[in-house]
Amino acid sequence: MTYSEAVEWLFSQTRAGAPRGLSRIRELMERLGHPEGAFPAVHVVGTNGKGSVVAYLEAAFKAAGGAFGATTSPHLVDFRERIRSHLGPIGEAEVCAFVRWARAQRFREPVAFFDLTTALAFQHFSSLGVRIAAVEAGVGGALDATNVLPRVEATVITNIGEDHLETLGGSLVGVAQDKAGAIRPGVPVVTGAEGVGLEVIRAVAAERGAPLYVLEEEDPLFALPAEPSLRGRFQRKNARLAAAALRLLGYSEEVVSAGIANAHHPGRMQLLRHQGVPVVLDGAHNPPAARALAEEFQRFHLVFGAFPRKDYPTILQILLPKALSLRYTCAGRGALQAQALQGLFSAPYFELPLAALEDAVRAAQAEEAPVLVTGSLYLVGEVLKQLQPASEDQPLIGSRAGAP
Repeated sequence: MTYSEAVEWLFSQTRAGAPRGLSRIRELMERLGHPEGAFPAVHVVGTNGKGSVVAYLEAAFKAAGGAFGATTSPHLVDFRERIRSHLGPIGEAEVCAFVRWARAQRFREPVAFFDLTTALAFQHFSSLGVRIAAVEAGVGGALDATNVLPRVEATVITNIGEDHLETLGGSLVGVAQDKAGAIRPGVPVVTGAEGVGLEVIRAVAAERGAPLYVLEEEDPLFALPAEPSLRGRFQRKNARLAAAALRLLGYSEEVVSAGIANAHHPGRMQLLRHQGVPVVLDGAHNPPAARALAEEFQRFHLVFGAFPRKDYPTILQILLPKALSLRYTCAGRGALQAQALQGLFSAPYFELPLAALEDAVRAAQAEEAPVLVTGSLYLVGEVLKQLQPASEDQPLIGSRAGAP
């Protein structure tokens, strides 16, 4: 079995219409000898910003030294990006070995891609003897596969917003209740949630005796000891949440500072240049993320691709007031096609993301403004596969000379 065949098999696995739940991941953990109990973890839950918080934590763990692990999703170019450690991304041979094992099993229920990926990550961390892992939840919290972790030392709930509404209860209250289900008795919770989401989190934390720390910029727990390395004003909030979690875990200010200053998270306000034109890649895939992204720009040429399960009409309504031009493209397998997109707001459709980008770059050369590629991290990944950045150190955000 080749690595690409192994990844293809993983992506083909579904729960076959069965309800969400932890029974499948629990069976996996049992058959693997319970690797989830071999390491302590920071569990990162929320609507937006989870991957960025993990990136800050990961950079801090690296600065502290010793063995560590980190999981995020989705990946952009290579599946192995999802499972990382102090040694780098998980090896292809280990992915193949795990898939061979999984294919030989006869599970009581069909196990889905995310169950299998989570099990692979936990087995990998256990085999390496990691001292700490930053683990990003997939969807929700209570019934997410990552919620089988028994040694969570801190829970970060970034925020509560409009995403996965149908899956998580149909309302913000339902979303909040599901995500708050990740709160463990007595384990500290750090959150940037507001409004009804915060009310639900407060109630669950109180019920479970979990100390709750709510983001306040004036609170020293959330102070930024360094300028965040990730672009975008919204990243300051994610950095504050990570800093607070690190302090609660007992890390030194030197380590906290290193984590905030050295995080790397591709596909989130990532700047590259193509034919001399600034191109920003960001996977804003729900309305809250789109609002935060739009605030970073004055004007832009928009390349957009998304999936049917997302609230793409609202995302476009948020972005279009600042768009000098619009192009649609395919974000990947199962993504929205020309008919659905063009029926919403009229614009040309390009089957290939790179063709859409090239066309937008030509427009941007005539009318000075950056190109924004967004709507899905899968779209960002498709662009990165074709066009790796030559330089990421040129100022764009926050610079008047190159301001969006």
